Amino acid sequence: MARITKDPQIRMAEILDTAEAMFNTMGYHKTAISDIVKEIGVAQGTFYYYFKSKEEVLEALVYRHFSAKIAEAEAIVNNKAMNAIEKIDWIIRQAMSCLNTEGGLLFEYLYTDEHMHILDKVGRQGQKTVMPTLLTVIEEGVQQGIFHVSCIRGTADFIFSIFRCMHEAVYNKYPPEEMQQRATIAKMLLEKALGMEEGVLSFDN
Repeated sequence: MARITKDPQIRMAEILDTAEAMFNTMGYHKTAISDIVKEIGVAQGTFYYYFKSKEEVLEALVYRHFSAKIAEAEAIVNNKAMNAIEKIDWIIRQAMSCLNTEGGLLFEYLYTDEHMHILDKVGRQGQKTVMPTLLTVIEEGVQQGIFHVSCIRGTADFIFSIFRCMHEAVYNKYPPEEMQQRATIAKMLLEKALGMEEGVLSFDN
């Protein structure tokens, strides 16, 4: 009987889905590659055809999550029914909440010194990918007379710095009251960076 093979994209997604489920239930460190292939029912060589290591799977999972967020952001930017304030407010909300899930912190097993290099790498790549979208919204806001900035690229860089500061607080699991205080400060800084009137943004409400 001829061996049934799956489309490479389907097989890769199957490996990622299985690994993510096992990382969440068993923990990243307790999950072995042999556990993943056993659960799928394939040879270990199949795993290595797509991924060099378990860490590479972890990195791919993070990229997959943030790629979906980026696609949503691009759709928002192209929405002609929304003005620049609504778009920037949506982007900020997503940036502030993208690390949280109903069950807690997204990929919680990542937030260790051992894996910070993955977060840093993904964060830098994510900023590079999202930057054109953010620049488009800021430029649109300037044209609409909503934002008042003299350096659009510099403003976008500072906005990402604010996001990183908030994400660092999430990594450190600061208590809710401190997170709210930081959100209030972030809102004030973002409004100033964009040259907006105070109280226009509503993402922390």
